Amino acid sequence: MDSRKLVQTLGDTLAPDTAKIKAATATLKSDFYPLPESLSVLLQLLISDESEPLRQLAATQARALVPKHWKSLPEGQRPQIRQHMLQKTLGEEQQLLRHSAARVITAIAKSDLEDGQWPDLFDTLVQAANSQTPRHRAVGTYVLFTTIEAFGEDMTAKIPQMLQIFSKTIRDTQSAEVKINSMLGVSRIAILLDADEDEAALKTVQDLIPQMVEILKQAVDAEDEDRTNQCFEVFQTLIGCDSAVLNKHFGNLLQFMINIAADTDTEDDARTQALSFLINAVRFRKLKVQGLKIGEHLTLKALEIVPELGDLDLNDEDVTTARSALMFIDVLAESLPPSQVVVPLLHNLGPYVNSPDPDRRKAGVLAIGTVVEGAPDFINTQLHEILPLVLRLFDDGEDQVRRAALDTIMRLAEDLADEVGKEHAKLIPALVKHLDSAMHKLTGADDKQNLDTIKACCNAFDALCEGLDSEAITAYLPELVPRLSRLFSCPDPKTKAAAIGALGAMAGSAEEGFAPYFEQTMNALANYVRIKDSEEELDLRCTTCDAMGAIALAVGAEPFQKYVRPLMEATEEGLHLDHPKLRETSFLFWGSMAKVYKDDFKPFLEGVVKAIFESLESAESDLDVELGEEAADLVGKEVIIGGKKVKVSAISDDDLVGADEIEDLDAMGDDDDDSDWGDLQTITAVAQEKEIAVEVVGDILTHVTSHYVPYIEKTVEIVLPLTEHSYEGVRRATIATLYRLYAAVWGLQPEENQKWKPGLPLQQKPKDEVSKLGEIIATATLALWDEEEDRATVTEINRNLAATLKLTGPSIIASPSHMKPLSEVILDILNKKHACQLDMGPLDSSSDDVDPGFVESSEYDWLVIDTALDVVAALSQTLGPTFAEFYKLIEKPILRFASSSEAYERSTAVGVMAECIRGMGEAVTPYTSSFFKILMHRLQDEDAGTKSNAAFAVGMLVLNSKDEKEVGKHFNTVLARLEPLMQTDEARMKDNAAGCVGRMIKGYQEKMPLRMVVPALVAVLPLGEDWEENAPVWDAVVHLYSAGEPTILGLTPQLLPAVEKVLGPPEEQLDEETRGKVVELVRFVHSKQPLLVGKYPGLVEVVRG
Repeated sequence: MDSRKLVQTLGDTLAPDTAKIKAATATLKSDFYPLPESLSVLLQLLISDESEPLRQLAATQARALVPKHWKSLPEGQRPQIRQHMLQKTLGEEQQLLRHSAARVITAIAKSDLEDGQWPDLFDTLVQAANSQTPRHRAVGTYVLFTTIEAFGEDMTAKIPQMLQIFSKTIRDTQSAEVKINSMLGVSRIAILLDADEDEAALKTVQDLIPQMVEILKQAVDAEDEDRTNQCFEVFQTLIGCDSAVLNKHFGNLLQFMINIAADTDTEDDARTQALSFLINAVRFRKLKVQGLKIGEHLTLKALEIVPELGDLDLNDEDVTTARSALMFIDVLAESLPPSQVVVPLLHNLGPYVNSPDPDRRKAGVLAIGTVVEGAPDFINTQLHEILPLVLRLFDDGEDQVRRAALDTIMRLAEDLADEVGKEHAKLIPALVKHLDSAMHKLTGADDKQNLDTIKACCNAFDALCEGLDSEAITAYLPELVPRLSRLFSCPDPKTKAAAIGALGAMAGSAEEGFAPYFEQTMNALANYVRIKDSEEELDLRCTTCDAMGAIALAVGAEPFQKYVRPLMEATEEGLHLDHPKLRETSFLFWGSMAKVYKDDFKPFLEGVVKAIFESLESAESDLDVELGEEAADLVGKEVIIGGKKVKVSAISDDDLVGADEIEDLDAMGDDDDDSDWGDLQTITAVAQEKEIAVEVVGDILTHVTSHYVPYIEKTVEIVLPLTEHSYEGVRRATIATLYRLYAAVWGLQPEENQKWKPGLPLQQKPKDEVSKLGEIIATATLALWDEEEDRATVTEINRNLAATLKLTGPSIIASPSHMKPLSEVILDILNKKHACQLDMGPLDSSSDDVDPGFVESSEYDWLVIDTALDVVAALSQTLGPTFAEFYKLIEKPILRFASSSEAYERSTAVGVMAECIRGMGEAVTPYTSSFFKILMHRLQDEDAGTKSNAAFAVGMLVLNSKDEKEVGKHFNTVLARLEPLMQTDEARMKDNAAGCVGRMIKGYQEKMPLRMVVPALVAVLPLGEDWEENAPVWDAVVHLYSAGEPTILGLTPQLLPAVEKVLGPPEEQLDEETRGKVVELVRFVHSKQPLLVGKYPGLVEVVRG
């Protein structure tokens, strides 16, 4: 091999000539790198006196080639190369080259030590680390670090010796580089550390944390960017280690980081990295953070940073300290309970929103929008105060404040659609006012300020529509449709898309109310259905097709018919335009058509299913990444990796290589460094497409069920394996579709097979093919459910299982092998010990971490528990009396939630108790005393919803328990506590209290003071909210009439108006059985008092009927 030509070709890759670089890269790959001699030449070049860039490039290339060629070099050469490499590296003056050469040494060592070669390397490195020469110590500590990094657990036996070295070198008084290298080494040891087995090593690492903090502080104070970045990298690594590593100093570390972040004299990059650490600390160690009760302090300190946003564009994606502070507030609201974040934030907003400084006003209103996603239920309780404040700032004199308020309106509407929608009379006129102003001021495609306002108004309309019924939004269409339609001609494609999206949302909410605008809108949108000449046009095409799908759902099958085939052809074409979003749009449109046309979608079914199956079976390759000049603009920005925002750091000196070298690294194959990324997964476009595709399969099989039967077997074959997909979005969609499939197949059975009875073993079995499908789905669910770490996926499983149990009964869990693992998962969730609820890494029992079962939940965390309680309620309904055995397992956590300090936890738990009592029936009897003990407290709860649910639960207990002695003990107290509830129009209290009284009358008439109770009951009729409670109330009334009870007979004139109303529309007020009883009551009263009944035309019709 011509070594001079190799060196010359390698040098060509450094030339500022793209064509020359590509040619040289190709030559290196084809002519040189396949040969072992190339490694020898590169190593000689590395230790030569050639130019630094060339030696640096030689190092990176050699490192990639060592695993492939080192053992092929002549055995006699290798000792000499090792010796020269060490000597040259120890004497190297340039840190970049020292680090690159050190990594080559590590690669050689990894290859050698597998064969027992180079046994004295470790002793040589220890000697270097203890040298009197700072440069030698720097090389020794760095190679020790890279060796630990490369060898991993194989270095465990040397941990004590390495910690002894690093404990000394981390305090080096002459070299900051040595201290940083020591920190890096300690962080790798922390990864390997078994905290339970090696307490001495754990204590050593813990004791080094303050020194590491001091090194970071020195780097920050010195404004040394490189060393600051390395220090922050170490602390980010430690967050992912065993929780015991940082526990001892965790609170102080959080305080140190928030102080850096809040210090305006510190470099912005250091402040941003401190916030990045805090974000991960809260995400991965939320229980510890919550236990420290530091959430309020962190929230308010982060809020102090937000005004630094100034007039920066809200849509700009550059990472800044202020944007990172907002993200931190978002994570705090999502991870910690409202009492630690949202409550103190709202209490401290006054000085911000009322400040004369527009930057502070902007910060205040943005903070509101930032926390709503993490705590929507709490924000909902404060909406009556928040919304007027936001609307006031929406009329602020400063544009940046108005834009921030507009952004917050949109966020509120997205997360609190129904409640915010009730304020449409205030919100929509305000939005129209600002939309008109921006449209009037708009000067052209370069007028970014007004275009941004227009887009934001459109997006706010889009979000608001979700919470508006047809009547409400239809009233606004005459003024909104013309305005939005004018924007279709806007020169800015993104503004045009925002207007089209808003109009589609309005159509979806207006339904038939959109009919007058249907034809003109479709004609206007037709211009964008086939556009494809640029990326912007394809994006606009996506939005247009989405809007047309919404319009189709609004106006229905017949008006939309003439557009179906052309749009199906256009969306099919969209699959082949190399635009991932357009493929997703095509699938979603097909799902809309299936919903609209149901069985009439059959002509398109074969082609649609074929295309979707091809998508679901498509291969997914790793994301190809090239870092060169093209990627330079990503540095400092955030990208989405594994569903999380990740800051892209600048390439460090020791990783700085040419574009060709990156290609070579990929080509070389095995790279053990990949393991450093752990479970971090990249969401590919193909994975996102599969998420949509599998959702649409569910839409189609649900609405075109009878014609979908030929595809069911293939659907199971393709979809079932996706429960193990690496992307949680695909797993969630797969679970939902599998359960929709089961419900669809269940509905295809003969009616007698769809009837089920509570209890196991099954008393009424479904058809064999349905049982088999249920077994397959339940097995896949249990396998995923137990280990799933994504909370949203666990929540999706809970929701789907609960809904399916209520629809199809216990058949899907009929296998004897299913109940035990199901019970264990539910119990883990209720005790907050499921994999998706724990901090990253195991809890350290010796630390002050709190048992997760006894701490408040954030609203996001509570959603997992809330939906698990839905499963509990569904199980009580489907298992019937046999549920009593299951209830033994979950009684303690249910009672704990019923006694929680959080109202929503108490209310939910008491509601579930009521469902459990109803489901168990007489089997509840052994639990009567236990239930009464908690329910009597909850009848006096400060929260209206909890009191209402308690009334319902007590009624169920009185009705079902056979422990008459225990029930009788509480009768008078129950009645006394129900009395104020029957006079309260809040949270269905009046209706649930009335239902409870009705059940008490029916079950224990002789114990009831009827002369007092019956007038109070008649006074609340007819029930206005909870019509389910009409059954026990009217059953009791009819029962009293049948018994000739004098009090009720004397109240007949007061009762008849309620009878007339409850028998009138809507029919849903009464179930069929209760309606029959009330009709018979009317006839009975008519037979005794015809003139009295004759005063009520509705009742006269009943008598005649």
